[in-house]
Amino acid sequence: MPLQVKPKSPEFAAEIGGIDLAQPASDATIAEIVAAMDRYAVCVYHAEPPLTDEQHIALSRRLGPIQRGSVLVVSGKTGTRMRHPELLDQSNLDEYGEPYPEGDRSLLFKRANRLWHTDMSFHPVRATYSLLASHALPPGGGPDTEFADMRAAYDALPAAMKARIEPLVVEHSYWHSRVMGGGPEPTAQERASRPPAFHRLVQTHPGSGRKTLYLASHACAIEGWPVAEARALLAELTEFATEPRFVYAHHWRLGDVVIWDNRCTMHRARPFDDLVLRRDVRRTTCREAEVA
Repeated sequence: MPLQVKPKSPEFAAEIGGIDLAQPASDATIAEIVAAMDRYAVCVYHAEPPLTDEQHIALSRRLGPIQRGSVLVVSGKTGTRMRHPELLDQSNLDEYGEPYPEGDRSLLFKRANRLWHTDMSFHPVRATYSLLASHALPPGGGPDTEFADMRAAYDALPAAMKARIEPLVVEHSYWHSRVMGGGPEPTAQERASRPPAFHRLVQTHPGSGRKTLYLASHACAIEGWPVAEARALLAELTEFATEPRFVYAHHWRLGDVVIWDNRCTMHRARPFDDLVLRRDVRRTTCREAEVA
């Protein structure tokens, strides 16, 4: 049976039904999933009961090479709740399943995810799809996750701005966004574990053929530009791209699986009482190529 697609807007974000994510997907179903992603960029699925970690990983593997293990070092981190290296713990929970205490370095860095960003833009091998699954949520399902349509934002730019930014190459640093988000200055070991990456500001999205902005809070410089001027332009573009007309806000339900395409979206988590409430969400990340 074909997927049931309920668009949230004509071109961006859709809720998808007619599929049991817990079951192995046929090649035809995977092709439909990819086609929906190329059209809408953010697709919301629901699994009841929530997907197991193994089911989550199995689905992700069908959508491309997936990240295994950490791509950087956080000093003082002692362990993780995750039993599988493919899963990234996006929760506010420590290795024992309890909320991090105030001042914990991991929590301070995680709070930077409240800034608009694109997963893995700080790595030379970009992320394609992220798959985020909910396992425990605060009362009422909050907080929302917001997504911005970077293809529509590019389309809406004035022609003069498009011409100005077409040749630009941007430096992306994980540690820049962590500090901007209120985290501590990284240690020398942390900086060495994940140096910056460089990507063109204007990209062509491979699935749709549409041009798109490639921005993130990780973006900290433009090659050949003075830092202050570069950051002013990046801030201007980010503010424009996240105007309400380009944004979809997802309100979480237990068992939701949200898949988004990092090559043509930005997203951010909204704040909540992360010292008290438990929010258990787990992510797999597909990449443009295999990464050792």
